Amino acid sequence: MSSATGEHGLPPYFGIQPDTALSELGQPVGTAGFEALARACGQGREALVERGLDEAGARQLRLFSTWEITRYLIPVAPGHFRRVLKANPDLPQGRSESENGARWFSLDEVLRLRAHFAAEGTSRKEYLPYRPKGLPAKILAVANFKGGVGKTSTAAHLSMSAALDGYRVLVIDLDSQGSMTSIFGNRVEDEWQTVFPLLARHYAKHLRVDNQRRMDRGDPPIPLDDQLGEALKITADEVIQKTHWPNIDLIGAQLNLYWAEFQIPVWRMAARGWKLWEALTDVLDEDGILERYDLIILDTPPALGYLTINGLAAADILLVPTGASFLEFDSTGRFFDMLHATFQSIEEGENMAARALGRPELSFEWDAVRAVITRYDGMQQAEMAALMQAWLGRSLMPSRQGFTALIGQASEQVAGIYEADYRDFNRETYIRGRETFDETYAMVKRLLIGAWRRDEIERAATGKDAAQ
Repeated sequence: MSSATGEHGLPPYFGIQPDTALSELGQPVGTAGFEALARACGQGREALVERGLDEAGARQLRLFSTWEITRYLIPVAPGHFRRVLKANPDLPQGRSESENGARWFSLDEVLRLRAHFAAEGTSRKEYLPYRPKGLPAKILAVANFKGGVGKTSTAAHLSMSAALDGYRVLVIDLDSQGSMTSIFGNRVEDEWQTVFPLLARHYAKHLRVDNQRRMDRGDPPIPLDDQLGEALKITADEVIQKTHWPNIDLIGAQLNLYWAEFQIPVWRMAARGWKLWEALTDVLDEDGILERYDLIILDTPPALGYLTINGLAAADILLVPTGASFLEFDSTGRFFDMLHATFQSIEEGENMAARALGRPELSFEWDAVRAVITRYDGMQQAEMAALMQAWLGRSLMPSRQGFTALIGQASEQVAGIYEADYRDFNRETYIRGRETFDETYAMVKRLLIGAWRRDEIERAATGKDAAQ
């Protein structure tokens, strides 16, 4: 008899005995039951996170072989790579597990080697990624209020792809679940080590200016509480953490960050003139973060709350992961509808006053908005993906993120696929696993380069206009 059938071949939902069901039910669950479940999940989470830690309790990025470096990281032939190392003994020489075995290098060493090839090699090859001087970092937000679409996984792998490509990356975890923080093996004690104090600082500075206006009118000021006074002392440097990737830093998240969703509307009610949608951009600019990094990646919560609005308003590029099913496509359409309603409402509210005062009107604009299909099964979802492509056109990236054994194992290890050692797999499995994320990164990099190039052209045109 099949496990899917019960007595006499009936489905399993027939023939359930009330007394048997009662014995299986257990005792009623009170609020303390949630605490016990949370504690059990917390213990499991810690155990899983610790899988990738060394004896000192820190996560270490694996080494990269000559094969990987010459195939994926530095566009040179293996023979030429070895000749350059031999001719330049001051360069990193890597290490080998045997006398004639493959040589392995840390990512720090790879970055040094890339810089050497950029300085000494042919100008026809792309040793360093495109990054215009004098322009700020680009901010990429990964967002969708549909859970389970690979949002955090996509954001994490894009940050790792960009780091392997040579970019300096800052990851900001805006999701109080802290999954991105866990992927990088970091810990956050409370909300004061998250983005929260930076948003509080922005509000406190606005409140000080607003209070001066109040006093000038003879109105009583709104007092700055101890929390806001403390936030005024905190800069981005104090909440940015190093990760085990030499060119990826992190502003992490934890459960208490969710408090921002309650605190921000209270601030907004107290000071209607506070432009909360400018908060994240302003503090990153003020603290020099936009000059220090090349790419800032925001992992947003699966909801259109205040933290997500901050992230989306700060973003230059918006990437929306979605599955190739009706429900996920429908949910993504509703997400775009909510984005339209939300940002149009902000624009209309601000521009009524702007027109009355003769000030420039507010208009949100993104360099690019793209959806990307994730967790793709070509055997089952090809037709739906083709329909979505027809409806969304250029707004849907043509490449699909498949799900492979490499991705599955990386998820179990609370790590990214780029952290997996290819020797743990059949090499073809590793290559296929990488391809799906390499293609996504290639499409994102095109957007990034295109947006920077447009900024360069506009800057040059503005300079010419000013000179004339």
